[in-house]
Amino acid sequence: MVKWNKLLLITASMGLLAACGDDTEDEVTDDTEEVAEDTEMEEETDATTGATQSVIGSADDLEEAMSANGGWIVIFEGDVETDQELVLEEGPTNEGESERKLALYTQDDDRNVLEQFTLTAPSLIVQSENTRIQNGTFAGDVYVEANNFQLPGGTIDGDLIFASEEYQESAQLEEGEVTGEIRVEE
Repeated sequence: MVKWNKLLLITASMGLLAACGDDTEDEVTDDTEEVAEDTEMEEETDATTGATQSVIGSADDLEEAMSANGGWIVIFEGDVETDQELVLEEGPTNEGESERKLALYTQDDDRNVLEQFTLTAPSLIVQSENTRIQNGTFAGDVYVEANNFQLPGGTIDGDLIFASEEYQESAQLEEGEVTGEIRVEE
């Protein structure tokens, strides 16, 4: 029910924009398709707050997706490897809350995980609150500089280093795995 209400609202809004003579009809159509796809993946999506998703097909897509202008959810379509340090910046919101999600998996309509992927990089610096590495694996070290880091079903194949005890205490790691050391940076 929530999905259809959002889609109806989005469709009605897009039709109103087109009827008002806005010359961005093609852009609006593309945004509507992205929102519809993202709504199917995450019911919590707020289509009114910037980009809702960034889809990663290769390492070339990573910089923009991880920037403050990228989507709140970064969706991977396969394994990706880079020799660059990655920074997941604060920026996009989900329903008004600062939140980022690295979705290293695919799922069916019932949200059953079908495939899991690996993102390989020397390191990932997390600067956004409420960041999740969900399902799949990040191969490299993760440095957390924000509250409420989460690892639901995800794996960090490396060390997990927090910039402060506050960040470590707010983290939720119970559902994930870290193969290396978990510590506060000294």
